[in-house]
Amino acid sequence: MKITAVEAIPFTIPYVKPLRFASGEVHAATHVLVRVHTDAGVVGVAEAPPRPFTYGETQDGIIAVIKGVFAPAVVGLTLLEREVVAARMARTVGNPAAKSAVDMAIWDALGKVLGLPVGDMLGGYTDRMRVSHMLGFAEPAAMVAEAEKMVDIYGIRTFKVKVGRHPASLDTAVVRALRERFGSDVDLYVDGNRGWTAAESARAMREMADLDLLFAEELCDAADVLGRRWLVEQLPVPFIADESVPTPADVTREILGRSATAVSIKTARSGFTTSRRTHHLAEGLGVPVVMGNQIDGQIGTACTLAFGSAFELTSRYAGELSNFLDMSDDLLTEPLQIRDGHLHRSTAPGIGFEIDPDKLDRYRTDN
Repeated sequence: MKITAVEAIPFTIPYVKPLRFASGEVHAATHVLVRVHTDAGVVGVAEAPPRPFTYGETQDGIIAVIKGVFAPAVVGLTLLEREVVAARMARTVGNPAAKSAVDMAIWDALGKVLGLPVGDMLGGYTDRMRVSHMLGFAEPAAMVAEAEKMVDIYGIRTFKVKVGRHPASLDTAVVRALRERFGSDVDLYVDGNRGWTAAESARAMREMADLDLLFAEELCDAADVLGRRWLVEQLPVPFIADESVPTPADVTREILGRSATAVSIKTARSGFTTSRRTHHLAEGLGVPVVMGNQIDGQIGTACTLAFGSAFELTSRYAGELSNFLDMSDDLLTEPLQIRDGHLHRSTAPGIGFEIDPDKLDRYRTDN
């Protein structure tokens, strides 16, 4: 079954409230819907979320590279030639979200052709994942209130707290307030998005030493090679490399260079094909893996869930699967539902979702 066309459709859906973190602020999901068409009429679908402050991609840039470079490179290939697709797209530097969306849309189409869920095609370890919810910059009382809502309504009991503000005491106070409110009933970890220096990170982690954190993520910039290595060597918890490890080669560099002791896999930046390589590498190196969130909508969350549930290693910890709750709407005919702190993946062929055409018409911006 051959690829006949690749579409890139821009759409914008506002957030209920802005998402704030050390590396930027997002007020709306200005994403790109990617559709891979085949000669049998089967269409695979995925989503590309631009993150200019992290990887340099914009909505317009994703559309341009897919239409002008990637589509001509993959049209005519079969759905089974995923390694050929990856090799052809790899000739173009960067553009991780664009590449990943094309890759995942091809996997979606292949699953639909075979009548199999992508999660089963990848590994089929489980049909669900525990959910971790991200808490952004706010006062302690507001963040505690949001966490209470997530516990009461969705049963979520793992929270990733965005840190990296100045002074760091603003963030350490929030984490302390959460631990005092919930005690040992929840898991907490922190993500700095490179907002602090190594010295600031060390000081903040000492202030939180009694709070039983699960992980620390990207507290300082990986470009500060010696400072970050110094920081990681003194931490009592695993240090997650996230935006510093978009490729397996980056994972190797950070782990063997002792600049990280765990990794985040985000299907929005490495698709299914490269994420699988990263998973196998992490498994071989013996480091923990957390399924991260690229501020995905429900389409991207379904992709993360399909991959994360496919392997024992990636389903061991709660995945970051709830950011879509901050969106005012989405494009799916059947919205994802978090129940008892879990998301269950679909048993439908492919990634397991359908696009509502009316909603796509409402939110697309190329009409």
